[in-house]
Amino acid sequence: MARSSSSSSPRKGSWGTRCFPCYNGERGAGFNGCNVPDDLLPSLGATAAQHQSTPSRLRKYLVWPYDPRYKVWETFLILLVVYSAWICPLEFAFMRYLPRAPFVVDDVVNAFFAVDIVLTFFVPFVDKKSYLVVDDPKKIAIRYLSTWFIFDVCSTVPFHSINHLFNKHGLGFRFLNVLRLWRLRRVSSLFARLEKDIRFNYAVIRCTKLISVTLFAVHCAGCINYLIADRYPNPARTWIGAVMPDFREDGLWDRYVTCLYWSITTMTTTGYGDLHAQNAREMLFGISYMLFNLWLTAYLIGNMTNLVVHSTGRTRDFRDMIQAASDFSARNQLPRQIEDQMLNHICLRFKAEGLKQQETLDILPRAMRSSISLYLFYPVVHGAYLFKGVSSGFIQQLVTEMVAEYFAPKEDIILQNEYPSDLHLLVTGEVDVVAFLDGTERVCGKTTEGGLLGEIGVLCNKPQTFTFRTTKLSQVLRISRPKLMDIIQENAEDGEIIRLNLQQVNNI
Repeated sequence: MARSSSSSSPRKGSWGTRCFPCYNGERGAGFNGCNVPDDLLPSLGATAAQHQSTPSRLRKYLVWPYDPRYKVWETFLILLVVYSAWICPLEFAFMRYLPRAPFVVDDVVNAFFAVDIVLTFFVPFVDKKSYLVVDDPKKIAIRYLSTWFIFDVCSTVPFHSINHLFNKHGLGFRFLNVLRLWRLRRVSSLFARLEKDIRFNYAVIRCTKLISVTLFAVHCAGCINYLIADRYPNPARTWIGAVMPDFREDGLWDRYVTCLYWSITTMTTTGYGDLHAQNAREMLFGISYMLFNLWLTAYLIGNMTNLVVHSTGRTRDFRDMIQAASDFSARNQLPRQIEDQMLNHICLRFKAEGLKQQETLDILPRAMRSSISLYLFYPVVHGAYLFKGVSSGFIQQLVTEMVAEYFAPKEDIILQNEYPSDLHLLVTGEVDVVAFLDGTERVCGKTTEGGLLGEIGVLCNKPQTFTFRTTKLSQVLRISRPKLMDIIQENAEDGEIIRLNLQQVNNI
């Protein structure tokens, strides 16, 4: 459906290619609890020539964004982000007493993120409006330079090392090191992905996110409040100096735990006993922190209410459906293959519904739906062998009545000996032609993009000869037999051409 902005068909190196990676149908890399690739579905009418975004067809030196090795790299960076988020406020508050070693570790961490900045210039991205993978290096560079490049660079500059190199000890210069917290956006994206992963409990992931936000807020507030006391001219008139006169001489662990204690008692509004503000600076920070806690408390309560009372809407319904299907399979002792097909179908339907493609078509007038169907499906239907030589009007009638469906890997589209009900046309993907002989399965052939499924059974009105089973995520156009026969009867000459095409190809 989506085309390049400069031509009617995508070209390699222009607006990229369809976002539709290869998938082997096995549990493992890219498996998110279903046998469905963990990225975008092809748009309606996408053909093989339009979705060439596979690792083997990318430009040289580009990095496939769904490559398992790149996913491992992203996961490794997440671990470094967690380290940066913890150590950054700690260094900022206790940097007078920290040895040089943590700063050396920071430089190593910064080096990894510097590598990622360079790597980003070689990673294609998905255009959210056109559902295309952009593999043009110039467009990749322009997009990155105009969005997050400056922030990523600023968060990677080793300010601590520069500070030691030039022997500058100003607080303002060291404050620039806090820019490393920009990397936390990666953690937010990680939680967003995990919430949709059915291998993990949604409530656990959501609660983990809420707890992480709370702990990070407690950690930062405690470090900032210690920094205020440490920089105050009279240490005795500080919240920590009032109870620990020689707090600067105490160990780092004791001072850090004391900061966390103050931060948690303030956040939970349990009141103050031994620790409280002693000067105007600490009072102002305490006011700001308590106002922030009002927002944070509302955020936590709202999310927990959503989890406990309102569940999670559509995602929760999807997970309940998955659980119900699993229970049904266990209760009836269904084979593992059938259970996998059930779960794959539910997962794929959930993903397809998320794109709201069919809902968008349903709300449009019939004439507009017909125009869209012609634009999307006319080329692929016209290229099918069965409809070679038929009139343009026949193709238009046929396309208007066709419905697009998605099938997950290893899902049966048509069963052997099943009586005909629909004619299927494979738009994208691949299908095995399977025959059951003497109780065993045998693959007799394959059907690729543009192939027809079950045409002999539909047109000859007899049981299907083979089972058609997908080997990868596939998009199929379907038209019911009654509608097809009505169109053929209305166009007698075209019907004769179809009969001849069927006889010529299948020798019947």
